[in-house]
Amino acid sequence: MKRISQWSLAVLAAVGVARGAGDFAIRDGDTVVFLGDSITAARTYGKIIENYTVLRFPQRRVAFFNAGKGGDTARGCLDRLDRDVFRRGATLVTVAVGINDIGWGMKADAQHKRQYLDGIRGIIEQCQRRKVRVFICSAPPGHESNPDEGERGFLQKMCDEALAVARAMGAGAIDVQREMRKIQRRVLEANKQEPPDRKTSLYAADGVHLSDLGRMAMAFAILKGLGAPAEVSWVTLDATGPALIEARGCHVSGLKREGEALVFDRLDEGLPINFGFLAAFSYRFVPFPDELARYGLTVKNLPPGQYEILASNRLVGRFSAEQFAAGLNITSATPDAWQPGGPWDAQWAVLSPLTEARDQLAQSELRAKTFLPQHPRLTHWCAEAAVINQQLETLQRHVAAPVPYRFILRPTQPAK
Repeated sequence: MKRISQWSLAVLAAVGVARGAGDFAIRDGDTVVFLGDSITAARTYGKIIENYTVLRFPQRRVAFFNAGKGGDTARGCLDRLDRDVFRRGATLVTVAVGINDIGWGMKADAQHKRQYLDGIRGIIEQCQRRKVRVFICSAPPGHESNPDEGERGFLQKMCDEALAVARAMGAGAIDVQREMRKIQRRVLEANKQEPPDRKTSLYAADGVHLSDLGRMAMAFAILKGLGAPAEVSWVTLDATGPALIEARGCHVSGLKREGEALVFDRLDEGLPINFGFLAAFSYRFVPFPDELARYGLTVKNLPPGQYEILASNRLVGRFSAEQFAAGLNITSATPDAWQPGGPWDAQWAVLSPLTEARDQLAQSELRAKTFLPQHPRLTHWCAEAAVINQQLETLQRHVAAPVPYRFILRPTQPAK
């Protein structure tokens, strides 16, 4: 396994960096801190961003930390920057607060808006003084029956001012609120066709905290704001040769015909993120595969008929010659919704518990420091946790490292 990973990375270096990769804000060697309130402290959207980065850019060594705190405000984040951000060696920080600054809307007035904006300015100034790249995020919208009214509401206007401050000061600005509101509109439209007990929501019962779908939507919004590229890789073939027309973000070799089958090896520079069983129900609202994880295959001039495609002996799906000619995004394609599709999907399924384990380890350490500060072995525990965390990060990269996939495309029924 180690030998394959080293060989894979060497080939990746030879074929170059994927198109659009240079625009992604998270760089090799970064330490990323997610700073915010209870929505951040829920620790979900940060893990999605972590999985995306590890899979999409496996050659980049990046450390991730969660610094969410329930009930926090911009001023509170400013007060704990040194402890929770700078002491971790942060090089990039995202800041997502706002709803507590105005007391969930009960303190939506000029005084509290000023305190919020002053906190945002202070965060940016301190980060820039220490050469930490900072991205200010607008707070996610609360549950809205009318998103158009929400877009004209106090929280959006206040966050718009914060984003303007960030841009004027040379910091990053991510409009999470409007991006999530696009998704909310899709949800509300779909809910018109559903009975009350089957309606989908981005929110928990309180209308402020997020459901799993809402956290997925927030991760999507932040990744878009960080410049995450839409395409992972794409292969275009001509079946008549067979001939390789184009390979973007990957290296193709050994293309040949074996009887009626087309066979080739594909080594990608990065892999797409997936979300497991029945995720297609979420994709109709949060379009991860189309907008942040396009892993594609186009095959022109196939004889008419139905074909199945296998990758490293995993059945990815069955499609028509017309579908192959038009181009297929096979990121989350699977013939069985209860099983991973391609090996890239299976690699995500192996990576995800490792990311969860890293998060659980971090929570354990935080609770020990908070509730057992006088324990005689606390320092030893923390030292051991640091070693285990480093091992988990290494394992994450090994699991996510692309390896060559043997693709087989063959007819499933005789051509008419």
